[in-house]
Amino acid sequence: MEVTNRQSIIHVGIIGVGGRPRAFLKAIQNCPFARLTAACDLDRGAMDSALEDLQDVVRYTDHRELLEQAEVDLVVVGTPIHLHAEQSIDALTRGIHVLSEVTAGVTLDECKALVGAARRSSATYMLAENCNYMKPYVMIREMVRALVFGEVYYAEGEYLHNCTGLSEKTPWRLEWLYGKNGITYGTHSLGPILSWFDGDRVVRVSCVGSGHHYLDPRGRHYGQEDTSLMLAKTEGGRLIKIRLDIVSSRAYNLGYVLQGTRGCYSSGRFPAEPHMVCLTGDSRDETEAAWIDLDSFGDRFTPDIWRRYGTCAHAASHGGSDYILMMDFLNALNDDKPAPIGIDAAMDMTLPGLVSERSIRQDGAWIDVPDSRDW
Repeated sequence: MEVTNRQSIIHVGIIGVGGRPRAFLKAIQNCPFARLTAACDLDRGAMDSALEDLQDVVRYTDHRELLEQAEVDLVVVGTPIHLHAEQSIDALTRGIHVLSEVTAGVTLDECKALVGAARRSSATYMLAENCNYMKPYVMIREMVRALVFGEVYYAEGEYLHNCTGLSEKTPWRLEWLYGKNGITYGTHSLGPILSWFDGDRVVRVSCVGSGHHYLDPRGRHYGQEDTSLMLAKTEGGRLIKIRLDIVSSRAYNLGYVLQGTRGCYSSGRFPAEPHMVCLTGDSRDETEAAWIDLDSFGDRFTPDIWRRYGTCAHAASHGGSDYILMMDFLNALNDDKPAPIGIDAAMDMTLPGLVSERSIRQDGAWIDVPDSRDW
């Protein structure tokens, strides 16, 4: 069922359609060569609500039945985090393309199994890391490639999102996010940074935590420390700092920093703040440096995919990134090109966080990160 002919219809199925994957529906519906034909969710009511205007979509409550019975070329895996690898493997072994939500896996062993399945399959795997597609971060990527910042050597990423209330509504988070310690959910921070460090990968990490200061509704500390901080060294000698905080009392925000030899970038610390760039050229004189709004570089460094789909995307979720991501993968399949975030890139984003769980247990010991290309 692999799509190989340009402009063939890509028949899409969604696993977990009542939850997160609803964000991709509009892109699938607007794509002239894609059609949603099947969906699956354990919660039949949530599935029917998500597909209220799509009565011709065949519905399942078992993902294996969808994979076996539905005529699909591509499945979107948007189930709880500990099911991503298993369900992706089930699809890949049947020659069905996969767009998997983050993270790619929750253990090193299942990541190895996923990589093996992707290597053997005729189908294509892509990780749905939407932060890589947010407009400010793709603009920074284009600026890095144009050497606007010179040689880039340092970056920071922060994911600060108190999900304790959500974890009570979705108990799987209590085990797979809050029951573990370290950078258990780090791809949102690491993904854009690795896209700026094009071709580089993390080779070792050290992770420490701030301790436990909050109790869950049952009066127990979460397994996850309030703030986890991971330092990472890349193969190219670059330094990365990642902060994860899904426990502390605070509002949600993402944060990024990039430093190069000719300038730097800093995202707004709060949603209303602008993204700023400081360019110094060959001068390191502070008096010659000034912060400039990133939007002023939009005409030159907005990538083609945002120019093509930006109008439709802006009405979609996560600043339009979900729409852009879905269209990028559909276009890649239609043009018989590699996935924009393929299996090894998915591992580059996922494995450092898994290794950080071991480092934090060893009081911040530096531990090597395996390279999936050797598996």
